[in-house]
Amino acid sequence: MNVYIALALARRDRLNWQLELERVRYVLTVQEQQKKRRAATRRTCWVRPWLRRRIFLGQYIRLMEMRTEDIHSFTNYMRMPPELVDEVLQRIGHRIQKQTTFWREPLSPGLRFAITMRYLASGDSYRSLQNDFRVANNTIAGIIPEVCEAIIAEFMDECIVCPSTPEEWLEVEKQFRLRWNMPHALGAIDGKHVAIKCPQHTGTRYHNSKGDFSISMLALVDADYKYIWIDVGANGGCSLSQIFNSSPLKPILEDASIGFPPPTALPEETYVLPYYFVGDDAFALKTWMMKPYSRRSMTRRHRIYNYRVSRARRIVENVFGITAQRFQCLHTTMRQHPDIVTKIVLACCILHNLHRMRYRREPLLIDQEDADHNLIPGEWRQHVNMQDVPQATCPRNLCSRKAKEQREYLANYFFNRGAVPWQEHMI
Repeated sequence: MNVYIALALARRDRLNWQLELERVRYVLTVQEQQKKRRAATRRTCWVRPWLRRRIFLGQYIRLMEMRTEDIHSFTNYMRMPPELVDEVLQRIGHRIQKQTTFWREPLSPGLRFAITMRYLASGDSYRSLQNDFRVANNTIAGIIPEVCEAIIAEFMDECIVCPSTPEEWLEVEKQFRLRWNMPHALGAIDGKHVAIKCPQHTGTRYHNSKGDFSISMLALVDADYKYIWIDVGANGGCSLSQIFNSSPLKPILEDASIGFPPPTALPEETYVLPYYFVGDDAFALKTWMMKPYSRRSMTRRHRIYNYRVSRARRIVENVFGITAQRFQCLHTTMRQHPDIVTKIVLACCILHNLHRMRYRREPLLIDQEDADHNLIPGEWRQHVNMQDVPQATCPRNLCSRKAKEQREYLANYFFNRGAVPWQEHMI
């Protein structure tokens, strides 16, 4: 019996030895294949020779030449005047400066900023930017998000500021009242789509009603064509009301912690009127959100009210149009990850506000009115604009009774005491 046991143990040891030998042979074969593969793909140079000549032949050196000889072309190329370029670069330079090593000289902050601005201005592919600036496309893929992050970190708190006190909100209301004849209005709100390539492993999450893939942006603007609050990054399948309901703006509106001034009466009036935003039919009618009447069975008084509301809401459409016209990347289908697209869109909005704060005039871009207050469409309307976010009509049961009374009061006010001379010709 012991002999059989000894034979079985010897047979088992021999089998284990053979399996171990096969495993070692397999590992050696894999290592040899990996070695051959690495040898076949081994770099012959760290940077391609034609990329090294960027300092002499790249687009950046020609851009500096353009700055000294043709400021208008430089401004058109960079989408901002030289003085503003210097200001932005001075403030974000330390954030995008790379350390010099023994391997190679880092790209200068000016070159990094110029590449980013050219992408924002044109929406060109990374390959095209590589050929222009002689910087590798995989390097550009890291530069653009990094510069956008630096712009957001440096200018966000300065350029996109939502009022938080009654005094600050009253300054916004004053502009709406004087420029657009909309008393007690504190902002115009709307949303847009930003087209993207379908991200991997997301299915139909970013698929919108237009058949494309996109992320959405919801923005609140003041009467001076500036963003005062913005929410970017919601998937394109959401409607405008869904984005607003899930945003941090709605809770502070409902619990009155946003800092609105207390309701007051208009001059020569006794009705105490709350302050409000101006929206479209996608939003629920609330005391803090006024929207137009439905087009069915409208009276003349209702049509005048709708005209006055649409005239005030025209501001947010112009802001979107100006931003997309200045930064053409918003017209393209972005191929980056949605998180990076969110940073790019937010950087564009910040730069729009910064330009608006430094240079208030927007010649020919924004909508104008002639002497009779007829609309003269701005240049941004002549080009392709970003898609509107789908607007699901808000159920009537969400509209409060006080909000309906407030809208009726505004309609009567615009029809009588608060009328403007030209409104009868606009309906």
